[in-house]
Amino acid sequence: MTLEHSLIEYPSDFPIKVFGQTQQGFVQAVTEVILQHDSDFKTASIEIRNSKNARYVSLTCTVRATSREQLDAIYQALCDHPLVVMAL
Repeated sequence: MTLEHSLIEYPSDFPIKVFGQTQQGFVQAVTEVILQHDSDFKTASIEIRNSKNARYVSLTCTVRATSREQLDAIYQALCDHPLVVMAL
């Protein structure tokens, strides 16, 4: 029998980095995905950085993580979204 030990203590604030191509609607799409799993998510907390040539954008979204299942669901939903290139 194996017990999984989490390095994260729940609940806690957890930053998620989301990458996509610079295009209209990207921030809104990411926000909508996260709000489905964290209804208290504050959009004003999103940090936005453009790549050197402004072709890509990265968002740092700090969510209130309540469980590993919640984080897994957020990552899965983000990775499944057509505008998202990668989520870390």
